[in-house]
Amino acid sequence: MIIARTLPHRAKLDSRQLRLAREAQSVDGHLGLVAPELGCDTEEEALATVGRMLGLELIDLAKVEVDLSLLESFPLKLIHRHGVFPIRREKTSLVVATGNPFDLHALDAVGAATGMGVLPVLALPAELAKLVKTHLGVGAETIDGLMARDAARQGNVEMLEDVEWDQSEAAEMAQQASVVRLVNEILEEAVEARASDIHVESQAHGLKLRYRIDGVLQKQPIPTELNRFRAAILSRLKIMARLNIAEKRVPQDGRIKLKVSGREVDVRVSIIPMLHGEGIVMRVLDKDRMQFSLRGIGMDEDTYGMFRRLIQLPHGIILVTGPTGSGKTTTLYSALNEIKNEETKIITTEDPIEYQLEGINQIQVHAKVGLTFAASLRSILRHDPDVVLVGEIRDLETAENAVQASLTGHLVFSTLHTNDAAGAFMRMIDMGVEPFLVSSTVEGVMAQRLVRTLCPECREAFLPRQEDVPPDFPLDEVLQQGKRIHRPVGCRQCRQTGYAGRVGIYELLVANDEIRELASQRVGSNIIKQAAMRAGLRTLRVDGWRKVLDGKTSVDEVLRVTKAD
Repeated sequence: MIIARTLPHRAKLDSRQLRLAREAQSVDGHLGLVAPELGCDTEEEALATVGRMLGLELIDLAKVEVDLSLLESFPLKLIHRHGVFPIRREKTSLVVATGNPFDLHALDAVGAATGMGVLPVLALPAELAKLVKTHLGVGAETIDGLMARDAARQGNVEMLEDVEWDQSEAAEMAQQASVVRLVNEILEEAVEARASDIHVESQAHGLKLRYRIDGVLQKQPIPTELNRFRAAILSRLKIMARLNIAEKRVPQDGRIKLKVSGREVDVRVSIIPMLHGEGIVMRVLDKDRMQFSLRGIGMDEDTYGMFRRLIQLPHGIILVTGPTGSGKTTTLYSALNEIKNEETKIITTEDPIEYQLEGINQIQVHAKVGLTFAASLRSILRHDPDVVLVGEIRDLETAENAVQASLTGHLVFSTLHTNDAAGAFMRMIDMGVEPFLVSSTVEGVMAQRLVRTLCPECREAFLPRQEDVPPDFPLDEVLQQGKRIHRPVGCRQCRQTGYAGRVGIYELLVANDEIRELASQRVGSNIIKQAAMRAGLRTLRVDGWRKVLDGKTSVDEVLRVTKAD
C-alpha cells in the first residue's frame, strides 16, 4: 500500500510555472527556491502540485513499506545516477520513487534495465537520499557514481586550513577525488545527524562506521565496496588532521577545522592501532549549535537558583561530577558565561580546549612539555584571577593546588569522575587531600547525566501501569492527578529513534555544617548522601522522574543513566 501525503490542493500551474519548475529540477534537483513562484509555501507542496499536473502522486517514504528484496536485482547505478528507488512490485510492473517528475529518461532506463513496466511515484529528494543511505550506506553514491561526475566537486565540506601531503603512494591514493568526496560525505552526514562522535573501526571483515547521536551509538550501513578504500580513507583523515600517515604503530591525536554547509566545525581526531588496523574516533564540535546558558541546559528553577548562588560566591571549590559525555564541560562553560563581566578575570586550564569562549582566558594543557593541570594552576595564580576553572582534578598535586587557590580567595571550578555528588568528598580525600581541607573548601557538588528528549513530533502519551514502571517511580502521583506520561514512537524527523536532542538531569549538593563535619570524619559517601537528602537534596533519579512527568523524556531513558537511590 502506497501512502500519499495529504497537502493543501493548489491551483493549476501555467506553462511558465511548469517551465520554471523544470529548470529548477535540472539545476539542483529541488523545488524549494521556486516554491513561492509556483504559489506554494514549501518544497513539499510545490512537488505535490507539479505531480498533480503530470498525473503523479507524492508519497511519504517514512510510512511506506519498501520491498528491499528488489535491490538484489535492481541496478544500483540507476539509483545513484538518476535518484530513483524501487518501492514494490505490482504484477508485471515496478513502483519506483523519483524526486524529479520531469526526468522521463530515468524511468525509461529503469524499464530497459529491469524489463518491467514502471509506475512512477514522487518523493522528496531529501527523503530519497535518506532512504539510499539507510539501505545502501553512507558513501554508496560516491563508490558507484562519483567518477561519472565532476571530479572537483567537494560537496558541502570545506577545509579551513591547507592540507599538506608527501608524494608517497598512500598519500596519492588519499587525495583521489573519490576518496576526498567519500570522507567529506561521512563528515557531512555526521554533522547533519547531530552526531557528537564518529567511530571508524577496522574489523576483520572490513570497515565499520558508527555515529554517536544523543549519547547512543548508531551503526551506519556502508556498501561492501567501501572496504577496498579502507587504507585511503584512513590516510585521508590523517592528512586532514596533519598526522603522520606512515606511522601505524602508535596512537596519534590531531584536529581538523572544517566548514560544513556554512557552519564552522572542529573535529578532534584520535587514532589507535588495533588488531585489524587503525581505529579512528572523531569528536565533532559544532560551534554554531552550542549555546552556553544555564537556563538552556535543563535545570529546573530550584536547582538553577541554588547553583547560581553557588557560582557567585567569592571563594571556594565548586565541582561538577559525572562520567565522560555527561555534559560537565557544558555546565561549567555555562556557569562561566553567567558570571563573566569586565570586573572579573576568569582563567581556565583545559585538556583539550573544546570551545573558545569570548572574554575568558583559556590555557591548553600540554603534558609533554610539563604544562599539566597542576603546573598551569600554579602559574595561573600569579596572573591575578578571580575565578579559575581546572578541567579535571586527576591527582593529588592538582587537588592540593585547587584547595590552596580557594583558600587564598579564589573561586575554583573543576570536574571529578564520581557516580554521585556525595562521592566527590571521599574521592578528593582518597587522593590524599586532608579531610579538614576538603570539608572547608568544597562549597557545592553538581552531579549530572544526559537523557535523550522525546521527539515532539511523534511522542505518545499513555497511562502507565504498575508493570510499566520501576518500584521507585512516583506512580501514585500520576494516577491521583490523572496525568499521562510519554514514550517514544519514531518518525522521519527523529530518524525513527523516537528521540531528538538531550537534556540534563541534576543532583546538586550544597555543603552545610553537618555535611562538612561528616566529610572531615572520613565517613562513607552514602552517609553524606543521606544527610544531604535530609537537607533537601534531589537525587539524579528523582530529577529524572520529574523530567518524565513533564513529558521531556521517557522512563527507559532514566533507567538507562541512573540507578535507584
